[in-house]
Amino acid sequence: MKTSPIVQNRHTRARQSALRQLAQVGPFLEGSLCPFQRPGCSQPGWHLTFKLKGRTQTLYVPMDLVAEVKTWTRNYQLLKQLIRKVTQASRALIRGHVARRRAAKPTRPPTRPSPPKA
Repeated sequence: MKTSPIVQNRHTRARQSALRQLAQVGPFLEGSLCPFQRPGCSQPGWHLTFKLKGRTQTLYVPMDLVAEVKTWTRNYQLLKQLIRKVTQASRALIRGHVARRRAAKPTRPPTRPSPPKA
């Protein structure tokens, strides 16, 4: 089976750019940081909410970790966006490859049916 090289175009450049950005993403954490009111306290407490085996789980986040956990959850959102960009560019490369192969394929003239033998 022949392998054809990937053509350098805007989709390839977009994918390479997103992959470089992916390498720069720091620690990440799936979930949402949600405030909740603690009884007798003026400051809210914080929970990390996430799905585990299809069920919503919560995890208490101590006040001294809230800023760091916010950064981790933001990094996760950025990571998801970058994955979507890479996926979109890769799909475009596949579609372009298929279109180029179809365009390069020689067209055969339609065949005429042979006359019936008597």
